[in-house]
Amino acid sequence: MSAQRVVIGVDSSTQSTKALAVDLETGAVLGEGRAAHAVSTGPGRESDPEQWWRALGEAMAATGWADRAAACSIAGQQHGLVTLDPAGRPLRPALLWNDVRSAPQATALAAAFGPAELARRTGSVPTAAFTSAKWAWLRAHEPATADRVAAVRLPHDFLTERLTGEAVTDRGDASGTGWWGPDGYDQEVLARIALPSALLPEVLPPGARAGRARAGTPLREGTPVATGTGDNMAAALGLGLTPGRPVLSLGTSGTVYTVGRTRPTGTDRAVAGFADALGGWLPLACTLNCTLAVDRFAALLGRDREDVEDGGTEVVLPYLDGERTPDLPDASGLVHGLRHDTTPGRLLQAAYDGAAHALLTALDAVLRAGGESRPSDEPLLLIGGGARGRAWQRTVLRLSGRAVQVPEARELVALGAAAQAAALLTGEPADAVARRWRTAEGRLLDPVPRDDDALERITSTLRRARALQQVPPDGR
Repeated sequence: MSAQRVVIGVDSSTQSTKALAVDLETGAVLGEGRAAHAVSTGPGRESDPEQWWRALGEAMAATGWADRAAACSIAGQQHGLVTLDPAGRPLRPALLWNDVRSAPQATALAAAFGPAELARRTGSVPTAAFTSAKWAWLRAHEPATADRVAAVRLPHDFLTERLTGEAVTDRGDASGTGWWGPDGYDQEVLARIALPSALLPEVLPPGARAGRARAGTPLREGTPVATGTGDNMAAALGLGLTPGRPVLSLGTSGTVYTVGRTRPTGTDRAVAGFADALGGWLPLACTLNCTLAVDRFAALLGRDREDVEDGGTEVVLPYLDGERTPDLPDASGLVHGLRHDTTPGRLLQAAYDGAAHALLTALDAVLRAGGESRPSDEPLLLIGGGARGRAWQRTVLRLSGRAVQVPEARELVALGAAAQAAALLTGEPADAVARRWRTAEGRLLDPVPRDDDALERITSTLRRARALQQVPPDGR
């Protein structure tokens, strides 16, 4: 009887690191660990990469398999800017994806090339979330620090390099920087933001090995380490996602995406034309405000997050951290339509509706960007921390009008990373590993009639409120 082979997949997210030890043959989760991260408050969103490294060690150790895993892979939050000195130490806290201070730099970059040209080059028109805008912000606001930078990494790159000593990345996460396209790093974009390409990691082909774990790391020395990828790309792998199947992920951010049949190059700012972790594409729309924003409304109202009431006409735009979709980085939350009969439960339901609205209205654009010629009738895969909440499920069903499937598998980002690690050992594509593990199976929720009145009410309120959500040119 052959010895059991176990791989470790890691999800280094905004709020925490999660690690899963997974049986290579069956996909059974044999151990798991978690360690929290701290994120700054105030005008920006920053996090110390050294705490990610400590959290990685704690989470891996808690699985019980770190000293005997056959392979490992790390997925991480996209877009974050990690700046290192010559010794590989962070020069400052990382600028995270939800730091909107770089909105002016994103606007300037789009103006310099033109949205259509940038989309042709990199697949996306950058917003404040993109790494290119964050580097331009650092150049403008902390030039002395920028001059000292010896290496620029994304969060998963930083952790992979700490494990292996290799300065590498993958095409999926690289596609969220705003300076990478199908032909590699775009030298003209890099020149525009004054970022030498020598500071960037090598982009490895799909399925490649990043290296082997060094001595003194959380893994046994010599353990193979896969390239890793961005969190959304890893979740797509974790589901074994096939072209045209839509996914809605409810986490700190909300995302809707699919595996594309063609490369997205449109200029719709709501859709990012990302690459996936294999050889294809992952058109995606993202909101900054999702589960945390709704939970904040629940706390303000003194309600449990499930304590909602139907039948209201109130509208909540829960843009507590600015917003990415729609592209309103300086926006704040808005409540409209209060009446004497307004109840806390109806307001809370309106917060759910407002958070889901942007994602569901972007769904058709995401599918078109991926080459779908007509609307998909496949069930919407609902994943992420909010997916098992009854209020979230009912909201998505009511506002989408389509069947919803909730996979039984949890921690799909870490599972996708585990599938990458397994693929190193079996030679399979990572998505085929996940399909063999049957990770997408789960309860199917029947569709209900779409609540077009609610969708139009939110759309109309947003249109009329845009003047309140934009910062005037003079800042007043």
